[in-house]
Amino acid sequence: MPSFDIASSVDIQTLDNAINIVKKEITNRFDFKGNHVVIDLNKKEYLIKLESESDMKIQQIIDVVIRRSMKQGIDPSAFDFSKDAYPSGKIFKKDVPVRNGLKQEDAKKVVKLIKESGLKVQAAIMDDIVRVTGKKIDDLQDVIAACRAGNLGLPLQYINMK
Repeated sequence: MPSFDIASSVDIQTLDNAINIVKKEITNRFDFKGNHVVIDLNKKEYLIKLESESDMKIQQIIDVVIRRSMKQGIDPSAFDFSKDAYPSGKIFKKDVPVRNGLKQEDAKKVVKLIKESGLKVQAAIMDDIVRVTGKKIDDLQDVIAACRAGNLGLPLQYINMK
């Protein structure tokens, strides 16, 4: 029986390349010359730490992060910008977690979407992926189309089509 996996992962090397490009661009920008700017990627925790002199500059850095990560092939919904920047003395700091792997509640949303589509497939949650199996490859392709049209707000990848 044909099957495929639905995953939500970010390649750490691609993310590191995007962050390095962001650092290079910010240091070359005229409006950031002589200002305190820290852009740091914690590879183990998938966390980007941003520091700057004002909240406005933090937002400019975020815009550059989104633009450069999109050029590297990273979905902007992989970043969680929900937390606000907080002041720490004269400096504003912001921690931006990067979503890596499907959480249990997100996997349940994906399975619910698949079940509501009415297609003759089975979806099973396996750790941080959702395995979808069916009798026809056409049904699996319809599941992929339904997930893309579902607007779940998650960066999904469709891998291991067998």
